[in-house]
Amino acid sequence: MSLKASPTVVSDYIKLFVNRGAYTVQSPRPHPQSGRHYYYRPTEKSTGKPLKLTPETIRQHLKGEITIGLYSINSSTQRCKWIAIDADYKEAMDDLLKLQSHLERDKVYPALENSRRGGHLWIFFAEPQPARACRLLVYQLAERLGVAVKGAGLPDGIEVFPKQDQIEPGEFGNAIRGPLGIHREAGKRFRFYGANYDFESQISYLNRLPKVTGEELRALTSGKPVPAALAEQRPNPAATIVPRTNHHAEFRILEHVSTQLRKVGRNYVARCPSCAEAGHDRDGDNLSVSVEDTRKYKCWAGCTKEMIRAALGCPIRRGPTAYREGVHG
Repeated sequence: MSLKASPTVVSDYIKLFVNRGAYTVQSPRPHPQSGRHYYYRPTEKSTGKPLKLTPETIRQHLKGEITIGLYSINSSTQRCKWIAIDADYKEAMDDLLKLQSHLERDKVYPALENSRRGGHLWIFFAEPQPARACRLLVYQLAERLGVAVKGAGLPDGIEVFPKQDQIEPGEFGNAIRGPLGIHREAGKRFRFYGANYDFESQISYLNRLPKVTGEELRALTSGKPVPAALAEQRPNPAATIVPRTNHHAEFRILEHVSTQLRKVGRNYVARCPSCAEAGHDRDGDNLSVSVEDTRKYKCWAGCTKEMIRAALGCPIRRGPTAYREGVHG
């Protein structure tokens, strides 16, 4: 694929994928313990304020100088330009092709992108649509086809971005890797099927795809029961990120344990990362996090904080540590 991204390609990329100014960047270097390339929200060196996404950011992403993660929901409108389905398990591509085929029967034409362990299926809207309705479209189809949605005790299944129906001011939700950049762990680009591999052909293909209108979305989702997998979901406090007050953000457990997170009395409960690494805590309730002070957490099965942090790839250190945020893709 050509490394040259024309101003038109950059502009069209923004129109297709960018719904807000917040973004994340994948670390170019692997973590020394886990070997993973974590994502973080970039900040100005002088002030510590989060950087806003610009056309230059997109140009650097496409050229391969950086790799960015994008958020689906705009917090000021609760609307999405797109919804992405991420699948990275053994039968992932079979499920994505099944979803794509049935969406096309409903006159919805998604774009299928290759990924490191499976693929991403992107659905674009003619104008931003309410996040709840966008998610209903995918959850209803998945239930109809028997495609598992990750969570609710299921270790494998599709993940739907956005993962929330709405987010509060100051929240971000969950980011997904921006298409057509270089994945740092894989060391390669992943492209959309259906077009040549140069940027112009890829963007032209995406521009030609029919976009789902609000009227079409309402027709596809209205009057149908809410799938159980969606009805059982709770608001996700892990989406809330408190602005940094210094150059070294403190570790925040809720940013790392969104799966199965739910409130029980005075605590949030979730699957313990250390237990999960050992194949335990199938019920997803060993980890308890204080609602009043989310810095306080413990595993009822006996995992130490050191074990939990190590399982997350964020080991406890004596010196300052870099903030890391989970981004899919």
